[in-house]
Amino acid sequence: MKNLTREEAERLSGTDPDHATKDLYEAIKRGDYPSWTLEMQIMTPKQAENYRFDIRDITKVCPHGDFPPIKIGKLVLNRNPTNYFAEVEQAAFNPSNLVPGIGISSDKMLQSRLFSYHETHIHHLGPNYHLIPVNAPKHSPENNYQRDGFMRVDANDGRGPNYWPNSFGGPVPDPAFLEPSFEVSGLSARTPYIYPNDDFVQPGNLYRDVMMDQDRENLIGDIVSHLSSTQKLVQLRQTALFFKADPDYGSRVAKGLSLDIKEVERLANMTAEERARATEK
Repeated sequence: MKNLTREEAERLSGTDPDHATKDLYEAIKRGDYPSWTLEMQIMTPKQAENYRFDIRDITKVCPHGDFPPIKIGKLVLNRNPTNYFAEVEQAAFNPSNLVPGIGISSDKMLQSRLFSYHETHIHHLGPNYHLIPVNAPKHSPENNYQRDGFMRVDANDGRGPNYWPNSFGGPVPDPAFLEPSFEVSGLSARTPYIYPNDDFVQPGNLYRDVMMDQDRENLIGDIVSHLSSTQKLVQLRQTALFFKADPDYGSRVAKGLSLDIKEVERLANMTAEERARATEK
C-alpha cells in the first residue's frame, strides 16, 4: 500500500487538489489499467456464530489464517469516460443490487445502507435512475412493474399491467433467485450490544505486527497533529485507548501531546465508565 504523508497531503490539497482523479485518468489513458482483485472469506453460519470476533463489527477483520481468501474475479478500468456527467455523475451504486446467490447479512451498517443509497439516488437522479444507460442492465432486460414517474422516457412497458399477479403474461418472480434463508431465534428487545471479544487485540496487532517503523511514525504524527487542538480530557481518554491497544502506541501519543504517561496508563486500566467519570469536566 502507498499513502500520502500528512505533509504531502497538506501540500497537494493546495497545489493540486484533483491529483488523484488526474492520476487515475492519465494511467488509464496510457494503458496502465488499474485493477482490483475481488476476494471473499467464506464461513458457515455455525462458524460465524461461534467465531472469536464479531463478524458483523466493521472494526474487526477475520485473520486470513482462520479463513483464507478465495479469489472471485477482477475489476479492471480499461477506458476513460467519454462524457463525465453521463457515465460518472449519473452512476448509481447500491449495495442492495446483488447477483443471484448472494444474500444480505445482518451487518447493521449494511442494513442501513440498503435503503439509504436507494433514497439518495431517487433524490439525486429521480425515481427512474435505474433506467439511465450507465445504470441499466447491459445483457438482459429488467422485468418489473414500476411505471411512470419523473424522467420516464422509454415505452413505459406499453399497455402492460402494472400489478402482479395478472392474466396478461406479465413477468413472474423466480423462486430460484430468492435470497438464501437463515435461521432466526431468541427474544427481541432493545438491549446494549455486547459481544465477548476484545476490541483492542486487532488494533494492537496492526500496530505491532503489520506496520513498519515509518508507518508507526506517520501514524503517531497524524494522531498528535489532530488531537493537539482538542481539550485535555479528550486527549487523555483517547490516548488511554491507544495504550490499551499497545503500551508503546499510547506512550508515544502521550509524549507527543505532553501528557503524563502514568496518568494515561492508569486510565487505560479502568472500565469505560470509570474512564469517562475520571476525565469529565
